[in-house]
Order: sequence, then structure tokens, then C-alpha cells
Amino acid sequence: MPTPDVLATLADLVRLNSINTAYEDGTSEAGVAAYLREFFRTRGIETWEQEVFPGRSNLIARIPGRDPRRRVILEAHMDTVSAKGMTIPPFEPTISGGRLHGRGSCDTKAGLAGMAHAVASLAADRFTPPCDVWLAAVVDEEFSYRGVVKLCEGLTAHAAIVAEPTELRLVVATKGVLRWRIVVHGRAAHSSKPHLGINAIDHMARLILAIEPEHAALAARPHPFLGPATGNVGVIRGGVQVNFVPDSCVIEIDRRLLPGEKVDAILARYQQLIDGLAARHPGFAATMEVPPLLVDEALETAIDSPVTQTAAAVLRGLGLNGDPCGVPYGSDASKLSRQGVPSLVFGPGSIDRAHAAVEYVETDQVLQAFEFYREFVRRFE
Repeated sequence: MPTPDVLATLADLVRLNSINTAYEDGTSEAGVAAYLREFFRTRGIETWEQEVFPGRSNLIARIPGRDPRRRVILEAHMDTVSAKGMTIPPFEPTISGGRLHGRGSCDTKAGLAGMAHAVASLAADRFTPPCDVWLAAVVDEEFSYRGVVKLCEGLTAHAAIVAEPTELRLVVATKGVLRWRIVVHGRAAHSSKPHLGINAIDHMARLILAIEPEHAALAARPHPFLGPATGNVGVIRGGVQVNFVPDSCVIEIDRRLLPGEKVDAILARYQQLIDGLAARHPGFAATMEVPPLLVDEALETAIDSPVTQTAAAVLRGLGLNGDPCGVPYGSDASKLSRQGVPSLVFGPGSIDRAHAAVEYVETDQVLQAFEFYREFVRRFE
């Protein structure tokens, strides 16, 4: 089993700057896609591309299965977050203390390298898996998820494993996220005569105080794997200069969703808060901007589903923890799940190291993840 090559491939991937173009120091995923295309070409594995943006394409590799009507997806994103603020060289992979360092090493090039070698090992062994196996290396996960959205167009599959740092835990549930803006409207006036205006910041303060107990009450309704939903007012902007009565104030809210929560119902509750304040405070006026900035529903894959049961059995066979769990962050898995593909999240490394000033992944976990991906696609039917 060629496990040493997995770390060499991971180091190669870390050397390739694939910061998402949405960030100031961004480039694109093209270098990683080209590397993977050559990686699979030299091993005789079929690949093709899906253009998502000009110069930014998903790369898909395929191993034919015994039953071409059934498909398993191994999915990992090629892009990373910005390297600004890092205190180590971001694109100079080094191994020390059993850890490989560099931007993207944990999130999520380690999983990508493990998946690539899992597929390559099937080809090297001339093993025909029960189902067709696709490895989908996608763009844009770290900004707007357009890569996986493109992948999902017309896609049918019977299982998906999405690489994210889960510390080799079997993740069946992830929180969703809803982000949107609320604008409070006022009327400008000179600050020497504030009674001639309507202070939007004052009214926004009332709204924030009304939102606070709503967010606190979420703690009373925890999910067994995910804990409670959460809400956070993360941005506030208002006013032009100190001697104006501000005519506008804006907040942005981040609301983490549990499985089963509906976006329309959540937004309707915040609208009720706005309507209540308007009824009690003359001059209060606010608007929720639509569409929201971001909507990503929660993921919940059944514990008794074939994908979960197979993954759990493989993990236990490798001497790892096969108990299902949940994580508070989102991933491409929720989009695949909405497409009707039963999906799990699994990969090496800790989410605490993703996006960090010192990003790294434990090398032993990378090798164990490779073994899991390889064995899962050998066994899933």
C-alpha cells in the first residue's frame, strides 16, 4: 500500500497557491487542477473538467464500477483561504513533530491527497469497485460554494464522502447557516437639533436588544449531535459623521441552523420583532434585505443509512471510532445532500487548525484517512 506517496502528494499540493480569488491575495485553483489531471493521466485514470468560472474548473476522476448505475462520490475542495496573518511560510510544506505544515494542509488538501491516492490504488490493483467511483476536486468552497453547486447539476449518486478536517470522526450532521442584513431607516438632521431627525442608531439599539433574548433562547433546544442553534449580530454600520443625526444603520446577522429549521420561518420571526418595535416606537422603520447574503441548510444523514453503516464498519475495522457525530461548521456535504445524495463528512486534522496562523495536519491521520477512503469505496454497494 503506497502510503508514503500520500504525504509527498500533500506536500506538492501545499506548494501550489490556490487561495480563493475572492480574497485580496487570491489566485485560483488552476494549478492544483493541472497537478491532479497529470497525477491521474500517468495512472491511466479518466478525468474531465467542469468549468465553474473562466479559468476555474472542477476536476473529476472516474474509476468504473461493476454496477455503472450506482455511483460513489469522494469530494474535496481545492481552494484555500487567505495566507495573510500566517506566521509560517504558507507554501513551503515542512514536516516536524508528526505534522505537515502549510496553508491548506489541513483544510483540505490532506483529504484531497488521501482521496486521490485511494482512487489511484484501486487502479493500480486493477480492482473494480462495486459502484462507479468519482473523485470530484472542486473550486470555490471557501467563498460561495459554486464548485459543488456545479457538480450537483444533474448529478445522481448513492453516497458521498466530503473531505473536511474531522479528526477522523464520522460526521453525519452539520449546522447550516443563514446570513442577512437588516437596515434601520432614520432621518438626517444637524446634531445641534436632533429633534428634527430620527436617529437610526438609537432605533437599531432597540432592535439589537430585542434580538438578544431570541438568540439566548436557542440554547433550550439542542440537537443531539450539534447542540443548540446560535445567532450572532456580527457587523454594525451606521452614521456619516459625528455632527449628523444618522439616517441609516445596518446590521448583519449570522444564524446557525439545525436540521429541520426552515429559513422562511426564521426570517418571519425576525420580521415579527421589527413589526413589534414599529408598533411601540414612533418613527421606527426597518427593512430586512432579500435575498439573504447566504443560505446553507443543515446536514443530517440517517445513522441507519447504508453510507453511514458502511463508513462506521470500515472505521471500526481500522481500529478507529465509528460512532457518528456532528460538527458546528458547514461544508459541501449539505449541497450534495440536498441533491438527494446521502453524504458524510470525514477527514484528517482538526478544524481548529483550519484557517489558522499556523496551519498543520497530523501525518498519521493523513495516512489513516487514505486507508478509510480506499476501503470505503471497495466496500460500498
